[in-house]
Amino acid sequence: MIPVADIAREIQRIGFRCQRCGICCSPVEPDSNIVMVTPPEIRRIMQSSALAWDEIAEPYPGKIPLDTGNRVHLGWCIRRHNHNCVFLEAQNCRIYHTRPGICRTYPFELSDTAVMSSPCPGLGQEISFDDAMALAQCLVDRYREEARDENQIRAVFQSLKNGLEIPAGTPAVIDCEGVKILGDSSKSRR
Repeated sequence: MIPVADIAREIQRIGFRCQRCGICCSPVEPDSNIVMVTPPEIRRIMQSSALAWDEIAEPYPGKIPLDTGNRVHLGWCIRRHNHNCVFLEAQNCRIYHTRPGICRTYPFELSDTAVMSSPCPGLGQEISFDDAMALAQCLVDRYREEARDENQIRAVFQSLKNGLEIPAGTPAVIDCEGVKILGDSSKSRR
């Protein structure tokens, strides 16, 4: 893992200041603004907004096949309306203080060895070292959370191989907490 201070220096070298343009919340091309969100992030948004789970998130659009022949969704994404994030309102985020990690760190992403950036009008703008450090720490936190979630999802897949079953044709989502049967909140399995 790259040290946080080195990440901050790279962010400062690249430069970034959010322009509050809403481009990242709107599609530039089909599905370019899908925001993956974890169950803990969904719950934080629920607590701060009084919205229900299905008002915040929807299953990730694609499905993956299981050995049993079932096809399931892998994870959740922020719900969209007319292709825009449901929380985009007059170029502002209605859940800014509880927005998901991917939104907190956009346009940056961290790999094991590099800081990467996506196209964004805010790139190239001056950023203080303190702000770059805060953003770098958010990137490290996001990287660790994503790695943890990935490991937990692998464990869920292993439990499916070890006999946990999803009835044929049953719509389901696999996430870091287990298998969630869609349409019935009481049927969450691990």
